[in-house]
Formats: sequence, C-alpha cells, structure tokens
Amino acid sequence: MQRRLGLGDATVVGVSAMVGAGAFTVLAPAAAAAGSGGGLLLALAVVAVVAWCNASSSARLAAVHPAAGGTYVYGRRELGAWWGYAAGWCFVVGKTASCAAMATAFAAYAVPADAPEPVRRGIAAVVVLGLTLVTVRGVTRTAHVARVILAVALLGLLVTVGVGLASSGGGSLSSQLAAGGADALGVAQAAGLLFFAFAGYARVATLGEEVRDPERTIPRAITIAFVVVLGLYVLLALALLHGLGSDRLAGSVAPLRELVDLRGPAWAVPIVVVGAGAAALGALLALLGGIGRTTLAMARDGELPRPLAALHATYDVPHRAQLLVGAVVVVLVLSVDLRTAVGFSSFGVLLYYLVANVAAVALARRTGGRGTVVGVLGAVGCVVLAALLPVASVVAGAAVVAVGMAVRAVRLRGAPAA
Repeated sequence: MQRRLGLGDATVVGVSAMVGAGAFTVLAPAAAAAGSGGGLLLALAVVAVVAWCNASSSARLAAVHPAAGGTYVYGRRELGAWWGYAAGWCFVVGKTASCAAMATAFAAYAVPADAPEPVRRGIAAVVVLGLTLVTVRGVTRTAHVARVILAVALLGLLVTVGVGLASSGGGSLSSQLAAGGADALGVAQAAGLLFFAFAGYARVATLGEEVRDPERTIPRAITIAFVVVLGLYVLLALALLHGLGSDRLAGSVAPLRELVDLRGPAWAVPIVVVGAGAAALGALLALLGGIGRTTLAMARDGELPRPLAALHATYDVPHRAQLLVGAVVVVLVLSVDLRTAVGFSSFGVLLYYLVANVAAVALARRTGGRGTVVGVLGAVGCVVLAALLPVASVVAGAAVVAVGMAVRAVRLRGAPAA
C-alpha cells in the first residue's frame, strides 16, 4: 500500500474516530452510572489513565511494526498467531457493531424525532452505503473527507460547550461536581462505558502501511489525537453538567440537542444537530476504514478468506474487505437491537487493547526498552473495566469471542499448526 498520509492527516483520522463516539453516545449513560458530576469527571480521569496506557503501548508497537492491521499484527508478531487472531476478531466484531451504533446516532440527530423507526433505519443504512463507497475510493480521499466532517463536528461541539458554560440552568458547577451519590463501583462502570469514547486511536495504528515515516508519525499522531479529544471531553462534560445538571444529563437520550434546545439561541440548534451528525459520520468513516485494514491483514495471513486481501488496481485499497464490512453493517442497522451490540462492542475493544498491552510488554522485554510498567497497568485496567461492564454485555461479548476462537480451532484441525 502507498504511504500518502502525513502527521496532520493521521491525527485528523484519529480525532474523528473518537469524537463522534464519546460526544453523542457515552456521556449520558456514564453520568447515570457515576451518580454525580464529580463521579463523571473522576471516571473520565480513570479511563484517561487506562486509555493513555493503551495509546502508549499502541504507539510503541506501531513504530516497530508499521503494517496494516494494528494489534492483530502486533499480537501475532510478538505473542503468536492465536493472540493476533484474538485481537483481530475482537476488533472486527466490536468495531462492526460500533459502525452500526454510529450510523444510528447519525439518524437520531438528523432525522425528525417523530419519524417512524423504519425510516430512521433506512437512512442509517443509506449513510453506511455512501461512506463505504468513500473508503473504496482511497485513503487520501477518506482523510480529506474526514477533515471536512471533523471541522463541522467541532463547530457543533464548541457551540454546545459555549451554550452550556454560559447558562446556569443546571445549577452551579460546584454543586454539580459534588461527590455525593458516587461510589467506586459506579465510577468504575462509568469509566468502562467512557472507554468506548477513546478507542479511536486504534484507527491511526491501522494506517501503518499508509503514512509517511510511520516510526515517528504514528506515535505523534496518537498522542496529539488523544490529548485533543481528552480536553474536548472534559469541556463537554462540564458544559453539560452546568447546563442540564447531572440528573437531567443522566436521563437524556440526546443531551447536546437537549441542552441547546433549552438554553441556547435558536441559531445554535441547527449547528449542533449538523455537528452531531457530522461527528457520527466522521467516526463511522474512520471505523469502516479501520475494520477494512484489519480484515486485509487477517486475510493476508489466511485467518479470513484470502480474496479479502485483494487491493483495488486504481485506488490501492482493500475494496473487497470494505464492501463486505459495509454490507454487514447495513444488515445490523436494519435488523439488530443495537443496545446489546454496543455492549459487546465495548467488551471486544477492551480485549483488543488487552492484547496490545501484553504485546507491548513482550516487546519491551525482547528489546530491553521501555513500556513494561505502562503495558502491565494498561492490561490490568482493560481486564477490570471489561469485568465491570453490565453483565449482559460481558456474557454476550464472551460468547462472541468464544465463537471466533472455536471457528479458528475447527479450521486448524487437521491442518499445520499456525
């Protein structure tokens, strides 16, 4: 694959992959789990530590193994084929469900509230098809589209932050940040939910074959994207707490739209609605590309059907993998209850990063370099957050992972060991 992307492009792809998920699908349920504004910010701090460990481990691995596939490649090369397959399977399954969630989030903001459910699902499916075609046209085009989408999304988020911090409908920030009502379990559960909002930096690592000077570009892009998004989430959480209050935020389905409807000027509403839709589109675009690259890497190694490793003669992208991923997401959008899908998506993403951290520890021990402490802390954090997700999410996620492992075991029976 051709190395066409620089630091700016890679950073934009990473930021756009994170912003939509965190801003529009996670803060409200996380606030409900945390029990107070102070608990929500504490959960942000906890997940920031775990996510930073994951980002650091991913950056070190990407610098040594600058190939498409992310943790699938890292796990395979540092730990063995089974570890790599587990990471790749968790990523493809979890992120495919995330794609469906982002398409649904777009429809929730862009479609009138009184529209029938089939209309919402149909529009979400059309959006998936359109962005799938964008990814098939090439990674440079994908990065350029991501820049436009991210700019629109950030405008909507900044307007929301301004409206929230300027209003006083939710009460003073000091009262909203009081720790009352928060407990350790609630904060940990909120952190597990918020982790979903930071998972987009994996998208940068999957660009290993498509960025210039990957040893420097990938670690820097991951770091910049992480810092930018963390700052944005803190501001957004403060704005929502100040404008809505912790109780109203916890019960909201679309908190950003509700905030500007209640506290903002009329002109702010369409900006936030468009921004919300753009953020969801940005995350969906980045996720589709990331899944396609991981599918490419697994197909190259025979872990998935080898025809999926084909690259388009003109656009130099894994077009078959992208089209297959898009088709699966459309099926999910049209037919599946996405609450369960999102739950085991979070579970799968945490297991994906568990493999990344273990691989980083193996790399540090093999080379005598840094990263052992960070990798161990990240691995423990991933296990704890995954275990504290809702029981239904843990059970569903574990079942899907077990099915993937069983499929590989059956396929390898009678064949040479991988």
